[in-house]
Amino acid sequence: MGKQLFGLLTGISITAVLTACGGENNNEAAGEDEHSSQEEITVEHDLGETNVPKNPETVVSFDFGLTDSIRELGGSVSGIPKAGAIPEYLSELESDEYEDVGDFFEPNFELINEMQPDVIFISGRTADHYEELSEIAPTIHMAVDNEDYMGSLEENVTTLGEILDAEEEAENQLDDIQTRISEVSETVNEADENGLILSVDDGSASAYGSGSRFGIIHDELDVAPADENIDAETHGQNVSFEYIADVDPDNLFVLDRGATVGSDEEASLNAILDNELVNATAAAQNDNMIQMTGDYWYLSYGGIESTHQMINEVEDGFEES
Repeated sequence: MGKQLFGLLTGISITAVLTACGGENNNEAAGEDEHSSQEEITVEHDLGETNVPKNPETVVSFDFGLTDSIRELGGSVSGIPKAGAIPEYLSELESDEYEDVGDFFEPNFELINEMQPDVIFISGRTADHYEELSEIAPTIHMAVDNEDYMGSLEENVTTLGEILDAEEEAENQLDDIQTRISEVSETVNEADENGLILSVDDGSASAYGSGSRFGIIHDELDVAPADENIDAETHGQNVSFEYIADVDPDNLFVLDRGATVGSDEEASLNAILDNELVNATAAAQNDNMIQMTGDYWYLSYGGIESTHQMINEVEDGFEES
C-alpha cells in the first residue's frame, strides 16, 4: 500500500498573526481607521521566513504544480512565466488576462514590480532569484521532495490552504489523493509486475528509480522496480537499448520529454523506442508500455490535479495489462 500521510508537517511551518494592511483599503463601514486590519500567515520554508497576507488578490506563480493546486483550492493567479511550454490543461493562462512574468530562470522583475503582487510562489528553477523577488513582494519557496513526494505535497497543499483560507478543501483534496493511492496500490500489488521508468529526448533514454523525480510510481504506488540499482538523480541515469533489453521489464513507463518541451520531432517517442531490442521486452510484447503525459509528470509535477492524473495513468496501464 502507498505510504500514509503524516499528521505532523515538517519543512514548512505556518503561524497566523493580525497585522495592519499597508494598502489603501479604507474601512468605510467602521469609519474608524484609514487602513483595514488584515490577517497574515508566517511561512517558514527552505529559503527563509515569509509573511504573506491571507487571501492574496494578486498572485505570481513560477511553478505550474503550485498554480495547479492554487486553482484546485479555489484561488487564482495573476501572472505566470510564458516563455516555455504551458500545460495544455492550464492553457487558458496563456490569454492576455494573465501577465507574462518572464522565464523560470529569468523573471521579468520590472513587470512584477509594476504588478505589486501580494505573494510570489517559486520552486527550484527560480530559487536563485529569491532575494531579488523578495524585495518586490513576499516570496515563498515551495518544492517537491522526490524522496517523499506525498509528504511534500501535503506540506505544500496545506500551506496553500492556510494562505487561501481553504483549509478544509485542502484536507479533502489530500484525503482524495491518498484514497486513490491506496486503491491503485492494491491493483498494482495484485498484478505482481515490475516496471521501468524512462524519459526519452534527443535520441537518448534515461532511467529513473525509487526516490527520483518520477519515484511516486515505485515509492507510493508500489510498482516494483525492474532494476533496484538505478541512481536517484534529477536527470536520470543514461541507459542504452541493450540495458532496457537486459532488464526486460514487465511494464515500461515512458515520458517523451522531447515532445513535452518542444524538441526536434525526429527524436520523438516512437522513433526512439520502436527498435528491435525494446520490442523484444515483456513490456512491449504484452503491450504494457504506458506513456506518461508530460503536462502532468514534467511541467506541473507536484500539483493536485496533476497528481490525480499521474495516478490515473498508472492505474490505466495496469488495468489494461
